[in-house]
Amino acid sequence: MVTAGVLNIVKMLECWLVGIENTCSRIKLPHAVPVLIGRGPETQIVDKKCSRHQVQLTSDCSKGYIKVKQIGTNPTSIDSVDIGKDQEVKLKPGHVLHMVNKLYPYTVEFVKGQSDSKDQLKKCTSKRPHENSLNKSPETKFSKLQFNDVPDGNQRTNNSTAEQQQHTIQSENKGHWSQGLKVSMQDPKMQIFKDDKVVVIKDKYPKARYHWLVLPWQSISSLKALRSEHLELLHHMHAVGENIIRDHSSLSRAKFRLGYHAIPSMSHIHLHVISQDFDSPCLKNKKHWNSFTTEYFLDSQEVIDMIKLKGKVEVKDGTSELLKSPLKCNVCKVQQATIPQLKEHLKKHFTS
Repeated sequence: MVTAGVLNIVKMLECWLVGIENTCSRIKLPHAVPVLIGRGPETQIVDKKCSRHQVQLTSDCSKGYIKVKQIGTNPTSIDSVDIGKDQEVKLKPGHVLHMVNKLYPYTVEFVKGQSDSKDQLKKCTSKRPHENSLNKSPETKFSKLQFNDVPDGNQRTNNSTAEQQQHTIQSENKGHWSQGLKVSMQDPKMQIFKDDKVVVIKDKYPKARYHWLVLPWQSISSLKALRSEHLELLHHMHAVGENIIRDHSSLSRAKFRLGYHAIPSMSHIHLHVISQDFDSPCLKNKKHWNSFTTEYFLDSQEVIDMIKLKGKVEVKDGTSELLKSPLKCNVCKVQQATIPQLKEHLKKHFTS
């Protein structure tokens, strides 16, 4: 017998399969009804290696997951793990379904029912952000990173201030993908460290072996909103990032960088802590690469120094064009023709 509580959840929630690279591909999955998806106009996949009936998807809105059954011959995978023909695996929010051959990534969203489907079409007006990637690494725990390790004039946690700032973030619009960080930073499963000023989360779609985001509880939309009064906070974010690097430097042959995207796609300011091996299946195209290896990526200390000097962050004209730059190795600067060639080249510098 289905309880009234479960019926209420099913009635309230809708399940959507959402394209990560192609956000116009949003497919509604009715509760408990098997749906066949693959190559075709619905997904806009034209790759003949993807069957027209590549997968069978059955959503469970009461439990918050989709059952994915591979029907096609070529491999479908979740988080780079192949499902296997005629095998069934659960897809949950925060994980990535690759339709075929590690390509055409999708994730699942469970949202409150929308009476007007036009609300969903609005999400097709912009491209999916390139910086916010799936972390497939095991849960990271910081044994050394404690609040007392971070320089701060007042070592006592100001709980009331932090709660007020968290409430502000929670009350802001979370429906659009650009607001995704505000959702992730509230999720205890994503958090690996927090204090009264900041929270550290794993990047959902990491562009390297080690990739975290340091976010302030204070609501700050972007670099353009930063002013001199934010300097103390930026120093604190930088110090937290340095602690993360300190605790992981022995695990990586690659160096780490702390920095910000000059023109971020995601709302709410966030400091990237990222290893320079760029060994991740989520790094897939030129924009991904150039957003971290050109002047599009501003060093944390550079941002702090700019605000000290000018009172704000100034982004150079033409910065967005840097994303179209040729692919050059971040170590030896040798140009590569494609991302696969670049990744193969990087192994020479960062072999385990």
